[in-house]
Amino acid sequence: MDAVATRDAAGRSRAANWWLLGLLTFSCCINYIDRGNLSIAAPQLSKELSLSPARLGWLLSAFFWTYAAFQVVGGWLVDRFDPYRVYGIGFFLWSAATALTGFAGGFATLFVLRLALGISESIAYPSYSRIIAEDFPERRRGFANALVDAGTKTGPALGTLLGGLIIANFGWRALFLILGFGAMLWLPPWFVSVPRQHKSGIQQVRGGPGFLEILRLRRAWGTFLGLFCCNYTWYFLLTWLPSYLVMERHYSMKMVAIFGSLPFWGIAASSVFGGWASDRLIAAGGTPTRVRRAFAVGGQLMCTLMLPAALISDQAISMALLIIACLSFGLFTSNLWAITQTLAGPAAAGRWTGIQNGLGNLAGLTAPTITGLIVSKTGSFFLAFVAVSVVLVIGAASYFFLVDEVVPVAWKTVAKPSTAPVTHLPS
Repeated sequence: MDAVATRDAAGRSRAANWWLLGLLTFSCCINYIDRGNLSIAAPQLSKELSLSPARLGWLLSAFFWTYAAFQVVGGWLVDRFDPYRVYGIGFFLWSAATALTGFAGGFATLFVLRLALGISESIAYPSYSRIIAEDFPERRRGFANALVDAGTKTGPALGTLLGGLIIANFGWRALFLILGFGAMLWLPPWFVSVPRQHKSGIQQVRGGPGFLEILRLRRAWGTFLGLFCCNYTWYFLLTWLPSYLVMERHYSMKMVAIFGSLPFWGIAASSVFGGWASDRLIAAGGTPTRVRRAFAVGGQLMCTLMLPAALISDQAISMALLIIACLSFGLFTSNLWAITQTLAGPAAAGRWTGIQNGLGNLAGLTAPTITGLIVSKTGSFFLAFVAVSVVLVIGAASYFFLVDEVVPVAWKTVAKPSTAPVTHLPS
């Protein structure tokens, strides 16, 4: 009877934790809708508020200033306090910033709210990484990270579709009000579902590695450079792909809406497949070093197929190559954070992720700017695709040469074990 009760309890625990992962994935989708909603509202918003292109540019970049700068703070908070509750508070704050944008009357208010959005969303990736590193065994991390990554990739696609419909029918202010206040409906299920006995507080991480100890590691810099290269490619696609399809491929806006979303859906689908496949290979006896690095290196190298996609004149073949390149990109992104979580371990996942995401998101400033300069100087996107391909090769090299092993780091300062019970996913 006791054995039956134990199995039943384990089943309920497993269901509850996968439910939490589902909520986390859904919140990632909301996260990326919120950070991209200004781009969707920009044409109508700038006209109503009489914003010049220069001021609009400042607003579009404001998010990344604070988002990158506060990653280290977010990592410290997640390692210092319960990541589930820290994440919930951050979610509330960024939803509030989104909703308040609907009431903004001018540039200054919008600018402050975009800065606030960046600060509050900076807690997201350190929280994802800490929760998965602590509550998922190695052989399940690929799929868990893949679901989170798929959420980030479906967000822009859904945001463009839903945002366009809302603005067309109700105006740009309604977009922010509906997204901001509507997202808050996510909070009650999250806080009700969080394990009550989870205590990822100070007892667990006191004595863990400091930021300097992380920064001394060659493998850490391999992951930092790898994420920057990944994000450079991602932000290039996110910010310039529609313009490329219109300016060079002469797609209509209807064609952009249909075909322009296919690469993003492809990344999401291949990310889930890549996470599942890498976990299966590890469960079958493959080492994380061999499996995760193969997906990281191979995915980035295959993604360089977007360069011949830019050279071929035939639209159908070009789009097919671009989609294949994006499918390859998803194989890498599903394993990127699994590598970091294994290296850092629960004691340092938040801080390591904070540094990595802070440096990696500098690509959000550089990729759109460099691409814009190339296109304005040459009148063509060819060199922009060359730049992305070179960056991808550098990213692959960083995982091949700098991340020599995907095994937990033996920290000089080991975290003291917590005396509080902790709920983990059943293995």
